[in-house]
Amino acid sequence: MADRLAGKVCIVTGAGSGIGRASAIRFAEEGARVTCVDVAPDGVAETVRLIGKSAFAVVADVSDPGLVREYTDATVARWDGLDVVFNNAGVNLPGIFHEASDEVVDRTLNVNVKGTIYGCRYAIPHMLQRGGGSLINTTSVNGLVAEPFLAIYATSKGAIVMLSKGIALDYAKQKIRCNAIAPGWVDTPINYAHAEMLGGLAEVYATIDSFQPIGRPGEPREIANVALFLASDESSFVTGTVIVADGGMTAK
Repeated sequence: MADRLAGKVCIVTGAGSGIGRASAIRFAEEGARVTCVDVAPDGVAETVRLIGKSAFAVVADVSDPGLVREYTDATVARWDGLDVVFNNAGVNLPGIFHEASDEVVDRTLNVNVKGTIYGCRYAIPHMLQRGGGSLINTTSVNGLVAEPFLAIYATSKGAIVMLSKGIALDYAKQKIRCNAIAPGWVDTPINYAHAEMLGGLAEVYATIDSFQPIGRPGEPREIANVALFLASDESSFVTGTVIVADGGMTAK
C-alpha cells in the first residue's frame, strides 16, 4: 500500500527527529504532501531530504502563535489545502516538582499545551473550507498516569487529552476529527533527560519490562503507524479518543 494519504496535505510538528520525523516520512510514503515543522533547522532539513519533493521544511517554535498561523497559511498556499495536522512537537523537562523554575513551567505549558491549541486553532478554518480534516495530538501515557519527576509534564499531557476531546465534540458535525496518541516509552531523545534521573538510559532499558510489559522501548515508526491510521480515511468513525500505544504499560 502506498496511497492511504494520496492527495492529502499534512502538517507534522516536531518533524526534525523521533516520532515526528518517522510520521512525516510515513505520511509521504502513503502519498501525502507534508509540511515539516521543527525548531531544529538541521533536523527538519534532514527529514525533508529523506522525503524529497513532497516535503517542505519550516523552522518554527510552536509556542509562538504568529509563527503557527504563518506556517499553517503557507501550507495551504503551497499545497492548495489542508487535511491533516499532527501536533507532535513537545518538551519533557523532568525534575523535582517544588524545585521547578518558572521557566520550566512556562516552557512546558507553552510548547505542549499552547502549541497544540495553536496548531488546532489555525488549522480548523482551513479544514472547514475543505469540508473536514483530521487533527492528531501527541499526548503521552503520562496524560493518563503519573511517573516520578514528571508532574509538570504530566499536567501538560493531561491537558492535551481533554483539549482533543473538546475539539472533537465541537466540530464533529463539520467532519473535523480530533484524536490523541498516548505513546509509552519510545526510543527518542525527548526521554533521555528523564532516563538520567532514573539511573541512566542503559538502566531503564535493562529494567524496562518492569513497567512496559512488552519488554522493550517503542520505535518511532510504530507510533507513526498509529498516526497514519488517524490521518487516513480508515479512521473515519474515530474522534474524541486517545489511542494508547504503550507496550502494555497502562494495562497493569
